[in-house]
Amino acid sequence: MNKKTVQAKKIHSLGELIEKATPKTPDVESGRLRDCAVYRGMLDADWSLLTSLDRLGCPPNPPHAKAHLEEHILRNFMRYSRPYLQLTSTNEWEGLVVAQHHGLPTRLLDWTYSPLVAAHFATLGGNTEKDRAVWKLDWQEVHRHFDISPIALTVENLETRLKTKGCNGIWSLFSPLESNKVPAFMYMLEPPALDTRIIVQSAAFTLCSDKSQPLDKILLANNLSHTITKFVIPASRVENFRDQLDLCSIDERRLFPDLEGVTKEMKRYYSTSSKQR
Repeated sequence: MNKKTVQAKKIHSLGELIEKATPKTPDVESGRLRDCAVYRGMLDADWSLLTSLDRLGCPPNPPHAKAHLEEHILRNFMRYSRPYLQLTSTNEWEGLVVAQHHGLPTRLLDWTYSPLVAAHFATLGGNTEKDRAVWKLDWQEVHRHFDISPIALTVENLETRLKTKGCNGIWSLFSPLESNKVPAFMYMLEPPALDTRIIVQSAAFTLCSDKSQPLDKILLANNLSHTITKFVIPASRVENFRDQLDLCSIDERRLFPDLEGVTKEMKRYYSTSSKQR
């Protein structure tokens, strides 16, 4: 396989996705077929793994055009969000997670430990003529490559870990002068249970030292193509996937457990198939 190419595999059913996500051999310690990878669903199979910060300003600006505003954006969020937060963040890294969770453009990239949840986001709306994608990332292998223990970090121990990389706090990472001195890294970050959505969606984030490239390009540049797989759902099979997910109770009402989730699930569930319009 070309080390500069992401491996793409077409899948035609939810069962096929589960089969490909299931390890072939049992875990040594538990004897069970445990998968430690994370997944991300996207509405267009041609899209790269861009963070919300990468996408800020597009179009007409190209990706990463406003990455230099990262520190300014987060400082203003922390300044203006305080009256609306029920709990004060334990540290600035948790503040970054809170900001990402509420839609602020950040360098964090959303993932889930569930391939079904990723498939939900890949098939929810979008252009009916576009193939969709469920990305799979072997983050433990990525950690090993960057000499990091294969354990997901929390906001409590992230700062300690970054200090071993020569990064003294969140603003040091965001500073153009200081961040250039930090060795390359990619961490898997498990967020605190800020609300029920994070829990039911089995949410996780990746945090990279590099904010000038999409994550897939960063992995390829580090000869880590074997850690990333793109499962492509053909456009003609998207509604079939969507129906199978509903049969498995993977829908807005379960993944967004509030009144908005209930109404969105009802509206979509009782709509007419695009094939009959």
